[in-house]
Amino acid sequence: MYIHLTLVPYLSTSGEQKTKPTQHSVKELLSLGIQPDVLVLRTEKPLEEGLADKIALFCNVSPECVIENLDLDTLYEVPLALEEEGLARVVCKRLGLEDRKPDLENWTNMVNVVKDLMNGGKDEVTISLVGKYVSLHDAYISIVESLKHGGIQNYANVNINWVDSEEVTLKTVDKLLKKSDGILVPGGFGDRGVEGKIIAAQYARENKIPYFGICLGMQIAVIEYARNVLGYKDAHSAELDPDTTHPVIDLMPEQRDVEDLGGTMRLGLYPCKLSQGSLAQKVYGNDLIYERHRHRYEFNNFYRNEITEKGMIISGQSPDEKLVEMVELPDHPWYLGVQFHPEFKSRPNHAHPLFASFIKAALDKKRK
Repeated sequence: MYIHLTLVPYLSTSGEQKTKPTQHSVKELLSLGIQPDVLVLRTEKPLEEGLADKIALFCNVSPECVIENLDLDTLYEVPLALEEEGLARVVCKRLGLEDRKPDLENWTNMVNVVKDLMNGGKDEVTISLVGKYVSLHDAYISIVESLKHGGIQNYANVNINWVDSEEVTLKTVDKLLKKSDGILVPGGFGDRGVEGKIIAAQYARENKIPYFGICLGMQIAVIEYARNVLGYKDAHSAELDPDTTHPVIDLMPEQRDVEDLGGTMRLGLYPCKLSQGSLAQKVYGNDLIYERHRHRYEFNNFYRNEITEKGMIISGQSPDEKLVEMVELPDHPWYLGVQFHPEFKSRPNHAHPLFASFIKAALDKKRK
């Protein structure tokens, strides 16, 4: 089945909607041997009377298969609008499927919250996202959307304070991060901007600001703790500084002789066992979780006892207890690092529990 999305532009000078782009687009598809079954018309204004019938006639589709896709206040409203326009009905008919009425109550409630938040006057928090690609916001789109999902669940708007980690120094950190209700250090590769991320993690730890470290962000938290609490001033990741005398982040022994880099990378879904009474266990409400990974270097178990004796808790690990997946600080309002990528599993109507909890902690800090 072919569903073809086209633009119906509106010319404000003449007050007209133009169908020619759609007709030409369908003609190009036909030249490739493709006959669209359904046309979805993207438009900033409701379709003029008779326009859908005209397009159906010239594009050789049934009038009921011409679907209006009006610009809306929020992207999340689009599925509801397409359901109202009958897209699912014509798809089911074309594919010979039973046309059942979907249960969209949960999604509708979420959209209502989003639209309510857009009108302002509600709680809001500022989350500082400290990374090296902040000039290109789409580089962190999954993180940003997941933060918004956490905001929806907590009925709060989330404002992102984009912080270039290369600009974070001991002199600038207070100016850049003092208005933060929460600080997030996302994943990444390479050593550029890493020192700034380490300083950001230290600032969050010492100033009791909720901190969320994801993948490299968790490793940053471990490096910062090793440097400033354990006293290992050159502590680092062997990936970023091969000459460090304290590689608190390193390859596992079984990875060292693998020549193909792809063979050393941990990709996909893995189980994680949570420690009883930990923040992680309380957030998830489970003892065993499954999360998606994309990384190569791991917490170095050689330093496990030293780090935990100084107060950092290993709250999540592989079922065989060989791999550290989560760390946290019990004497902090909310300080959590995860080796996996929870943003891959967050949804607008079902925020990932870590993002929902992180935003709640940020709200609690702001309200104090």
